[in-house]
Amino acid sequence: MTDDGALTPGPPDLVSLLLDTDTLDDFLRALARSALLMSPGADGCGVTLERQGRPLTVASAGVSAPPLDEAQYGQDDGPCLEALREGHEVSVGDMREENRWNGYPAFAVASGTLSSLSLPIAAHSHTAGALNLYSPKENGFTGVDLTALRALAAQVTGAVALAQRLADTRTFTEDLEAALQSRAVIDQAAGIVMQQRRCTSEEALRILRTASQHRNVKLRDLCTQLVSSVSGGPPPEGGRLRPRP
Repeated sequence: MTDDGALTPGPPDLVSLLLDTDTLDDFLRALARSALLMSPGADGCGVTLERQGRPLTVASAGVSAPPLDEAQYGQDDGPCLEALREGHEVSVGDMREENRWNGYPAFAVASGTLSSLSLPIAAHSHTAGALNLYSPKENGFTGVDLTALRALAAQVTGAVALAQRLADTRTFTEDLEAALQSRAVIDQAAGIVMQQRRCTSEEALRILRTASQHRNVKLRDLCTQLVSSVSGGPPPEGGRLRPRP
């Protein structure tokens, strides 16, 4: 409930957000806006994720989060990074009385931020992060529904895990397609050798591997050259060999 007695919004419906957004970044921005609405005393919210060993603000709402997040990244310390790395909530009631994190509290006060709340995302994983809320008021998160905010952070965790799984699946699929294409051109080249040498498939593959080693050329590249010389063009991906007319 806000200071004027109005009810604050509850956590958003995850399915509706997923249906209304096209990318992970859009989804995270929508969640950041929801967290800000759920925290009437806050003027900024940022979602930090660690990518390739570096923390990045991948989504934000309001005005204060980006510079405050960046200040923490610059000195490699701060409540946001503590939540990300240690996997626990970090609450600051009054930055003017805070003595952790080197010079960050003074920077926050100079920037107009007196309190903050950081909730861990996907703690202790290779895509760990934090949901960070900032307020220009001291004790700006007193009375905020922490259970609802924790549920929101859990939704972010689920979305990040899903996105990572989809990315891993896409990479696996691409690797599999590349392997199948290599297998196809090798099989085509082996067929040519079998026809020319009147030999078995095992013997044809042995001939191709020996030629690959002697010429110091990858087997796939050697087979592509052979198929191209017979067909008059590059081999179709996964298709049948068409001899040169």
